[in-house]
Amino acid sequence: MLRKRIITALCGIPLLVVVIWFSEPEYTFPLFTVFVSLWGLLSAFEFYRITAISRILPLTIFGIIWTVLFIIRPHITSGLYYPIVLASVLVLPMLLLLIRRKEKEIVNTWAWTVTGVLYVGLLLSYLVDLRLEAGRNWVFLAILATFGSDTMAYFIGKAFGRHKMAPRISPNKTWEGAAAGVIGGVVISLLFTISWPLQLPINYGQAILLGVLISVFGQFGDLLESLLKRYTGVKESGSLMPGHGGLLDRMDSVVFAGVVVYLYYVFAVA
Repeated sequence: MLRKRIITALCGIPLLVVVIWFSEPEYTFPLFTVFVSLWGLLSAFEFYRITAISRILPLTIFGIIWTVLFIIRPHITSGLYYPIVLASVLVLPMLLLLIRRKEKEIVNTWAWTVTGVLYVGLLLSYLVDLRLEAGRNWVFLAILATFGSDTMAYFIGKAFGRHKMAPRISPNKTWEGAAAGVIGGVVISLLFTISWPLQLPINYGQAILLGVLISVFGQFGDLLESLLKRYTGVKESGSLMPGHGGLLDRMDSVVFAGVVVYLYYVFAVA
């Protein structure tokens, strides 16, 4: 398992660096948005696949399309685009279900269809916002600090974890691992204060705060997806990333980190 995780990371990280670096606004082609859209499309498919296992049959095609519509939102300049997409994702599935399904199935199917779009599409769109408005280094902060947090939590929790954090949701997560994850997030965030190509205009205190926020909200996202998998009775959302599970498994902590970093940038830096 560990070997597969390392091999996947060694293959995936260079690709991630390329799509973040060579994209708008510094370059003309929105490579990062294309990458996130593909990521979101496949993650939404995994989301609806695992909900279908629990005998809830969402509107998968609709959900995947609207997921991508949310992800590309930061590129649309019209002020009407977001209200229309948001309203349509709430109303259209209900209309389709009233035509196609039995009454007792409508509420659950509607709820899971909308949840998939908002969980995957809306949250991933903040990473695109972050790339376009704040720049590549803020995206690197969100993603690398999340990776640092996840890595420290995994190894320290595996080696020294004794006190279970949420045994009914995720039996392998411990408070020792969670604390180590916070330290990992902070250490990576502090690297963005030194003079090198990824330096950000933040001081040590801001870096520590961001590291803590990224780790805490990232671990919250991880627990949230564990709750989803526990509810649907699956262990992994997919197998596209050997050693890591599916793409949905890899986005759980990153998307919450992206939202936190974007909001911090908007309200404390911009």
